[in-house]
This record gives sequence, C-alpha cells and structure tokens, in this order.
Amino acid sequence: MSEEGQEKQGCAGILLAAVGAVAAVLAWSPKARVSIDGGFEGMHRDLSVLYVDLPLIAAGGALVPLLTWLLTLRTLRRPWLAAVIAAGALSVGIWALLSWWTPYQRPEFMG
Repeated sequence: MSEEGQEKQGCAGILLAAVGAVAAVLAWSPKARVSIDGGFEGMHRDLSVLYVDLPLIAAGGALVPLLTWLLTLRTLRRPWLAAVIAAGALSVGIWALLSWWTPYQRPEFMG
C-alpha cells in the first residue's frame, strides 16, 4: 500500500476515535445531569462524575472504535468494512453504557 493510503487510513482511525469520544460523552451527559445540578435544592450534587466518570467515558468512546478499526483493518484489509464494524462496535458500546451506568443518587430524606 502506498504511503498516501496509509496516511488516509490513519486519519480515518483518528476521526473514528474523535467521533466515538464525542458520541459517548453526548450519550452519557443526560444521565449525569442529575449529579451535576443536584436535583431538588441541590441535595444530590456529586461532581465526581466530572473528574472520574467523564474522562473514562471519553476514553472508552475513543478507544472502542479505534481498536476495532485497527484490528479489523489488520485482519481483513478492507477499510470500508473496518469502518462499518467500528461504527457497530461504537453503537453497541454506547448502548451498553446507557444500559449499565447510572449515577449514584442518595435516597430522599423522608423525615
């Protein structure tokens, strides 16, 4: 493969990683909103979602499609198929994130 083709594939991988990170953060942010604004009278504010969960979500969103892209490209040597499989892996990863992750919420005081 020519050097120009390798550069295009590298740029496509970086683009997939960036799109994956942005998509994961945008999908995660509505669930994290309760922890950031605190809900009723700010009682449930937990800003650890910003410095613990946010970097992990962004890193996972970037690494899942990038690693899938690289592994598929290396084994099948078809860039278009690698892009489709990476997009599918990102979709499954975001679905799993939204199904599994829920921010902690303390129970309301009823007394």
